[in-house]
Amino acid sequence: MTYDRLVCANCAAPVSEGRCQVCRANRERLQQEGPFGGLNPVALLTLLVVLIAALAVLATQTA
Repeated sequence: MTYDRLVCANCAAPVSEGRCQVCRANRERLQQEGPFGGLNPVALLTLLVVLIAALAVLATQTA
């Protein structure tokens, strides 16, 4: 999930606006997570399984 949809429990404003110290801290933390930081473990596992399956299909086509 991206921080532009989150609402701060401290000030009830969107986290993306960074109105309070809690908003600014969470916005900075979410920006530092990287491209796969927002995905949950099930989504990452599913992505890995799909990637392995695609590699297996490519391996059988070239052999």
